Amino acid sequence: MSAQREGTFCVHTTGSRPKLVVSADGRGVISHAGSRLLADLAEVTGLTGAFSDALRRLRPRGTGHDPGRVAVDLAVMLAGGGEAIADLALLRDQAEVFGPVASTPTAWRLLAGIDPDALARLRAAKAAAREVAWLQVSETQGGIPAPRAGGRDLPGLVLDLDATLVTCHSEKEQAAATYKRGFGYHPLLCFLDNTGEALAGLLRPGNAGANTAADHITVLDQALAQIPDAHRHGTPILVRADSAGGAKAFLFHIRTLRNRGIQASFSVGYAVTEPVRRAIRALPDEVWHPALEQDGTLREGAEVAELTGMVDLAGFPDGTRIIVRRERPHPGAQLSLFDLDEGMRHQVFLTDTPYGEGSVQQLEVRHRAHARVEDRIRCGKTTGFGRFPSRHFAINQAWLELALTAIDLLAWTQTLLLEGELAAAEPKKLRYRLLHAAARLTRGGRRLRLRIAATWPWRHELLNAFARLMALPRPAT
Repeated sequence: MSAQREGTFCVHTTGSRPKLVVSADGRGVISHAGSRLLADLAEVTGLTGAFSDALRRLRPRGTGHDPGRVAVDLAVMLAGGGEAIADLALLRDQAEVFGPVASTPTAWRLLAGIDPDALARLRAAKAAAREVAWLQVSETQGGIPAPRAGGRDLPGLVLDLDATLVTCHSEKEQAAATYKRGFGYHPLLCFLDNTGEALAGLLRPGNAGANTAADHITVLDQALAQIPDAHRHGTPILVRADSAGGAKAFLFHIRTLRNRGIQASFSVGYAVTEPVRRAIRALPDEVWHPALEQDGTLREGAEVAELTGMVDLAGFPDGTRIIVRRERPHPGAQLSLFDLDEGMRHQVFLTDTPYGEGSVQQLEVRHRAHARVEDRIRCGKTTGFGRFPSRHFAINQAWLELALTAIDLLAWTQTLLLEGELAAAEPKKLRYRLLHAAARLTRGGRRLRLRIAATWPWRHELLNAFARLMALPRPAT
């Protein structure tokens, strides 16, 4: 590579690749053109306007950037794979496509100004936008998609709660040592299995208890507040969690939701205690039934059985059932001494689903589908909450809320605007194929035209998404 003139370089031919002259003087060139989908969807669902109303008090004397718009820009940046507030520069540099975008110091001031009251208003604003998005899904898709397990659609809504560890590489307020001998935060999150939306998240110190009932109640209540009234009341809602969600106080809270007209039930993990081990050993072979795969076929080497009546469940809600699955362990599986003695891996869960509403195999494969939340958390860590920007806990909690908003924008995009493979793709694939697509800006006939490359492999999918966006029904004003 040799310099031709200042800022221009010649890249010599390597192998079969052509010779290039590289310079930084392009005009009308746009990267991340597909991210405009997210920004426009925030407008169409009313998210931008709702955020503006929620954060109006943070705009000094009505001047400067609209705080709600800044919050949406941050969410769009995170959805596109940005990792730091400074990454807003990518949107700011393309003002012809994304409009005026706040500077990094302005974005910092916004996050610093989001106190608990503002955070509550932000969540309420997101719930209002979610209601609009769900109405648009109902009008264009016929309703919120049903989650599947065991080859069948599950009725109603399924909420998955799980916690994760986020490593902090510098001193941050309330960051602490974790049970895995790391250092950082231990957020608790709730995702909607139907669509992949991130309904709620609670940032916690790294040493927060995994099975803290109060935290699970807080996150569940925040998640339920995000569900539109028409779905929160009258629609079956299944709450799933691993054994950390098996605290009696949490399960009783789920049961008492029925007094508020919420048809809630639970399916949560349960520890393999000594009474459970004795009950498993006492089970005759004829009560074990073949387990199912997620597509409904038989799962080789796995069986399920009911332990209800064989284990003392005093103190749990009436009607609680206990079910066990045993399976030949896969290489590398972490086994207890009991598993090693039996030669099988055992997993147990509790549910209050009544008899007659699904076979024991269906209930078990339904519970096992809770594992999908681990993929959602993994993707969420690449969409904002895998790292936190500030030393201050309140700023990081606001950052988490905007990361959840970014996940929602991606989920709404897939549900409303995409189809086929991309409608179920992980964020990494969406970014590579759609959001990060390059384009060229041209003007003519009093129009600003965004020209996607005619050879881009996914140009038709991107064009169709923009067309569906334009056709979405708008809320009445």
